Formats: sequence, C-alpha cells, structure tokens
Amino acid sequence: MSQKTISIMTPCYNEEENVLNLYNQVRAVMVDIGRYEYEHIFIDNSSRDNTVAVLKAIAAQDKNVKVIVNARNFGHIRSPAHALFQARGDAVISIVADLQDPPQMIGEMVRAWENGAYCVLGIKRTSEENSLMFWLRKQYYRLVERISSIETIQNFTGFGLYDRKVVELVRSFNDPYPYFRGMIAEIGLPTVKLPYDQPARKFGITKNNWYSLYDIGMLGIINNSKIPLRLAVLAGFLGASGSFLIAMVYLVLKLVFWTTFSFGLAPMLIGVFFISSLQLVFLGVMGEYIGAIYTQVQKRPYAVELERINFEYPPSPPKQDAADGFVAISSS
Repeated sequence: MSQKTISIMTPCYNEEENVLNLYNQVRAVMVDIGRYEYEHIFIDNSSRDNTVAVLKAIAAQDKNVKVIVNARNFGHIRSPAHALFQARGDAVISIVADLQDPPQMIGEMVRAWENGAYCVLGIKRTSEENSLMFWLRKQYYRLVERISSIETIQNFTGFGLYDRKVVELVRSFNDPYPYFRGMIAEIGLPTVKLPYDQPARKFGITKNNWYSLYDIGMLGIINNSKIPLRLAVLAGFLGASGSFLIAMVYLVLKLVFWTTFSFGLAPMLIGVFFISSLQLVFLGVMGEYIGAIYTQVQKRPYAVELERINFEYPPSPPKQDAADGFVAISSS
C-alpha cells in the first residue's frame, strides 16, 4: 500500500514577511507527523512586493514546495479555488499566509482525519483582531444561520482539512465563483470542529478591505438563502397594505373635518421617499442574484497562471534537517 499524501494549500498576496515563517512552521509539523508524503502549494495572486522571490527561493531548496504565480489578481475567491483543485493529496489543508491560522493545529487535524472525519474545521473561538470587526463577523454568521436553508458553520473562515472525497465533491459543483464555506455545509459529510483562538497578525496588513468583506458576505447570503427575494414580496405587500390603511384614515378625517383638515405635503413626500428607498434596496438584492447567475453563465477559469514551479516533482516525505528539524532559508 502506497504512502498517503497531504497537500497544504496557501493563497497569498503581498505576504513577503510571512511566507517563509509559515513554510518553516508547516514543514516542522509535517516532520513531526512523519508518516505522510506532503506538498505545500502557494498560489500568489500577483503580489506587488517580494513574495514571489521569497517563494522561488524556498522552492529552489525544497521540491515539496509548489508555487503558482497568477497572471493578475483574480480575487480572494477564485484564486484559492484554483489552488485547491491543483492539490494531489489524499487530504488537503487550507491555511492562510498571515499565520492567523495556527500551523500547530495541523497535527490535530490529521489525527481527526485518520479517525474517520471527512472535514476537520478550525472554528474561531476568540480573536485578537479588532473587537468591533470580530463582533460584526459573529452577527453576520448568526444572520446567515437564521436565513439559510441548510445548517451553516459559524465562525469558520475556511481553515481546515478536507478529504479527497470532499475536494472532488466541491469540484463537481462546477461553480465559477464558489462560496467554499457554504459548499462544505451543503456537503454534510462527517465533520470535526476544532476551536482555536485567532492570534493577531504580526507582519503586514490585512488584504481584506470593506469591498472584499461585502463580496464574500453577500455571496454567503445569496448562495444559501432565497429569503432576501421573498422579503421583497413581503415588504411590497406590507407597504401596499400600510398605504391603503393610511389613505383610508386620511379619507375619513377629511370627510369628518372637511373644512379644517389639511393633507399637507409632508406625509406624501415621506411616503414617496420610503417606498422609493425600499424599491432601491430590493432592486439591489435582485441585482445580486442576477449577477450571480451572470457569473455562472460566463464559466470563466478560476485563474490564469503566469508560472508554476515544482509541479513536475511528486510529493515526498519531508526531509529532516539534522540541525533543527527543518530547512531554514534566509528571506534576504
């Protein structure tokens, strides 16, 4: 029976200060586990710093490190999906480059996989990030849980181990703009959840701006629920009912107090602006769903590769360095 393989997948963008440290920590864990061949796939989303140079230096010393350099920035959803489907392992572990996903948990994830779990997910228990952002994220997860047609996974960012069967099921969705967290919940295979405390980023700055957070947040809602669309119908019905009742009240008041009661423009203007605002909100919601359909129809590739390194070499057991258990590479 051939030795099983574990693939580590790391998306990165402008992470020159972190990728070497992450590589060394992951390698140390795999040396400690010792019973698997492994590969570590870094996919660089067209970084503007020296990330690619550092990755090439690592790959020159360690053939287990595979590097994909994208032709341009393909975003925080498409690029990781492309890397996931390049992995050859019997299990694939997704871990970010900024070390906010603790590499030390890989050993525990592998043990849970060996015991029969198809997915082993890291669940954020606490975080050293901005407290307001952490609170907003928790409220978002709760909202998605309430409106989704399936049981979602709260405080799960994608950090975890996925059996080959799970990876192939995700591939079978054939979704050109996949909401990976929702897919894992949709698949529903036996899952183990491992809580962890997320450390603060030590080097560099987060690449998630408000637009990227909105993008993935809205993607999570429209991929898991039809309730926003149905809210438009409900709001239209309630708005029409309310308008009719107010009109009847005004009619009665005018008939009773014909000479003294004045309609005025204020109620009419308030009503018009309120209904117009509702229309704009739900036009936006419908636009999100139509945009998702348009993305599906386009069927564009996840990413276009400018360069790939070391994929001609098969995964192999990590070679332990006599000095410290793993290879140390200068980032200079």
